Amino acid sequence: MIELTAVAGLTGLAVGSFLNVVIHRLPLRLGLVTASNLDSSHTDSALASPNPPGLIQPASRCPQCETPLNWRENIPLVSFIIQKGRCRHSNTRISWRYPTVELLSALISMVVATVLGTQWLTIPALLFSWALIVLAFIDIEHYLLPDAITLPLLWLGLLVNCLDSFTTPQAAIIGAGAGYLGLWLVYHLFRWITSREGFGYGDFKMLAAIGAWLGWALLPLVLCIAATVGAITGGLMMLVSRSGRGRVLPFGPFLAMAAWLVLLFGDSFISCLLYTSDAADE
Repeated sequence: MIELTAVAGLTGLAVGSFLNVVIHRLPLRLGLVTASNLDSSHTDSALASPNPPGLIQPASRCPQCETPLNWRENIPLVSFIIQKGRCRHSNTRISWRYPTVELLSALISMVVATVLGTQWLTIPALLFSWALIVLAFIDIEHYLLPDAITLPLLWLGLLVNCLDSFTTPQAAIIGAGAGYLGLWLVYHLFRWITSREGFGYGDFKMLAAIGAWLGWALLPLVLCIAATVGAITGGLMMLVSRSGRGRVLPFGPFLAMAAWLVLLFGDSFISCLLYTSDAADE
């Protein structure tokens, strides 16, 4: 088990480096944002061109000075530490998002491998986890949940569950429909009551994908965890900083966190809730 966890961690680090590329390039590649929408810390003049690079080519380069990075500067997490968080060529600061995603990918991969062990379900669970990381960070930076990730994730969940993997095929299909329709109804009800928009259509598709992986029965638990953590986070931001009072929080990161927790620990959550309910009745 220790060997599996170590391999998963190293794999997660390497994958995390690629996830950073996807998070950085995909929104511009799809034309979902323009260079003027980007924060200066994320601006890459190559990406601002009419034909931004793909996810594989060209090789990684410094967003500020555009110098291509050699392999020594591209070692996940290690290069950031050795270079003290700065580009070796221009001495500009490297965004903390890069080591954060790499470390998070490694830790999440290790947990998945530890919980599921050496079975084939570990592989789709890792793919699901990595996709959630990408969605969470793109939503944090751009308030976007690209169809290029949510829709393939939905179909992959349905295909994986054709083999009664994380749930039954019927529950997966109903989960996909219920996930989309549920948030769609909440969205329109909220807009009717407040004349404001509480969610985006990307959130509908993301919850549909989560439903395709987990099944319809676990969607209320996912929404409950996401909404609770989101409300606590928003409340803390309001207490800590005045600027947090008018800030709109993206819902995607909370959905991603809740979906990952329920995928691995859903039974434990339900058992805890049932035990609490039984104890209260007594």
